[in-house]
Amino acid sequence: MSAPRPPEITLVGQPHKERSDAARNRTRLLDVAARLVAEHGAQNVTMDQIATEAGVGKGTVFRRFGDRTGLMRALLDHAERVFQQAFLTGPAPLGPGASPADRLRAFGAAAIEHRLRYRDMYLAAEEPAAQRYANDPPRDLLGRHIATLLAAAGTTGDLEVLTESLLAYLDMPLLNHLDTRRGMSVERIAAGWVELAERVIGPAPRLPEVP
Repeated sequence: MSAPRPPEITLVGQPHKERSDAARNRTRLLDVAARLVAEHGAQNVTMDQIATEAGVGKGTVFRRFGDRTGLMRALLDHAERVFQQAFLTGPAPLGPGASPADRLRAFGAAAIEHRLRYRDMYLAAEEPAAQRYANDPPRDLLGRHIATLLAAAGTTGDLEVLTESLLAYLDMPLLNHLDTRRGMSVERIAAGWVELAERVIGPAPRLPEVP
């Protein structure tokens, strides 16, 4: 497999261009919704709560997103774009500026934390097994990012297979199983990513001990 081209900075799921004030209001509502979901879980968040916390009428929220399902879909899209922005253009080590190996280690930990934070929405959005990989632009972007970091780190072997193996570790059903059924902490799951990544690209270099 030839070295993949770096992923473009066009974010997957980017909404149509809006007036600046409308875009700010939409972002503010989604930021409020994201905070409430992180604190209480998506199933426990109502349109009334979001409207109250954002300081607007409930009708404003309904006009913006249609219904609760529309809001949750918009929130998942918003959360995806925020995460994409972080690993594509954000500060190191997740974003540019660190070595490819350090970015790959940081990427897995950040992706695991992000996906478990919004797990109920990701699980609700899961396609049936036969269609899961047919049309998933966010997953495709994650794969291109991982493949680019593997190539930049000088990883040998079948990069396409290695990329899919690392991506599989981030599948939401697996993360949910490790957390809820196996009782693993987010820290332990993230450490598993680092160990897996290091087996693929090699361990981080050890600093010389100070005498």
